[in-house]
Amino acid sequence: MAAPKADVLGGSKDVTLSEAVFAAELKPHVVHETVRAELNARRAGTRGAKTRGLIAGGRSKPWRQKGTGRARQGTIRAPQFTGGGVVFAPGMRSFDVKVNRKARRAALAGTLSHHAAAGTLAIVDATTFDTPSTRQAAKVVADWGKPLPLLVIAHEDEESLIKSFRNLERVLVTVPSELEVAHVVWANSLLVSEAALPLVEGRAS
Repeated sequence: MAAPKADVLGGSKDVTLSEAVFAAELKPHVVHETVRAELNARRAGTRGAKTRGLIAGGRSKPWRQKGTGRARQGTIRAPQFTGGGVVFAPGMRSFDVKVNRKARRAALAGTLSHHAAAGTLAIVDATTFDTPSTRQAAKVVADWGKPLPLLVIAHEDEESLIKSFRNLERVLVTVPSELEVAHVVWANSLLVSEAALPLVEGRAS
């Protein structure tokens, strides 16, 4: 089996991709668990409400036990009173789900391989972006002709490339250190800079 290749946009050459990363098996259940863990990690879990023990005031009975004709009450902090505590109040919690490192790498490699096999993965030459140019980035995307949304993975030092693509509609720009499987699953097409490619391969192998 020949090693997978990807076209370099704006050039006549192509780049040979790592077979271990871009020709890996796609395992849907592993991808699902990894994406679920990544989306859960974004949740703050900071919602909360006060129980009756956290409400200020109400230390004494609001009225005497007998003789008023009303139901007996022990505190105005009880849930039935306006301003009282909440029954079974939600509190701080973590939504984190553990996924093994091997599974994360397999999920990333599988989704990258899916793009490589479908022809929706290409390499972009960052040296062609001497200065930030959204117009030039839009032309690159239009000439390539692949469906949006688009994920662009650039090296952290490629500032002109990042600034050129980040204002385009339905385009997400990220760096290899922050790449998630959820990003790759979300995108219908994928652009990787030549400098970022070995770092992406390192995260998935």
